[in-house]
This record gives sequence, structure tokens and C-alpha cells, in this order.
Amino acid sequence: MAVQQTKKSPSKRNMRRAHDSLSSPSTAIEPTTGETHLRHHISPNGFYRGKKVIQKNDD
Repeated sequence: MAVQQTKKSPSKRNMRRAHDSLSSPSTAIEPTTGETHLRHHISPNGFYRGKKVIQKNDD
């Protein structure tokens, strides 16, 4: 069983936890439609960087 050699001080413990906070995902605004979407992903209407990349088939 692993046993620590010395007690981890609160300062060192908090330094380790400094990067654990969650940040909001980066979003982009599509210039043609004005929709908000995740960066490097297509918008819900199929646009990416101002160009139509996916055609929706409405059956």
C-alpha cells in the first residue's frame, strides 16, 4: 500500500488544483447566418467559415 513520505501542505495542494476549474467551451459566430456553434465544427444549418458544406435532404 502506498504511504506518503511527508504531508502535502495546503499551498501545494491548492497549486495542484489550480487547473481543475472548468471553462466554457469556445464558440464562434457563423458570418453568413449569424449562428453560434462550437469552434472547428459546422453550424446547425451546415455552414463552415461562410461556405455551405453539408446539404440537408428534406424527404
